[in-house]
Amino acid sequence: MARMRSISSIETEISKVESDLLKAQERVDSLSARLLELQKTKQEIEAKKVMDAFRKSGKSIQELMTFLEV
Repeated sequence: MARMRSISSIETEISKVESDLLKAQERVDSLSARLLELQKTKQEIEAKKVMDAFRKSGKSIQELMTFLEV
């Protein structure tokens, strides 16, 4: 027959799991912030590439907007 666990051992395990969960949430928050930073950097680079291509094309802004159908 299985022995009964004590309340104190269960409370200790609860505390450990809560601590582990808090650490995991902090890591998720950190990784989410890094992901947003990387996505912003990527978007800035893409915008610069588009602007450079536009400048090299010699087209007017109206021609670009017509092409993009905006």
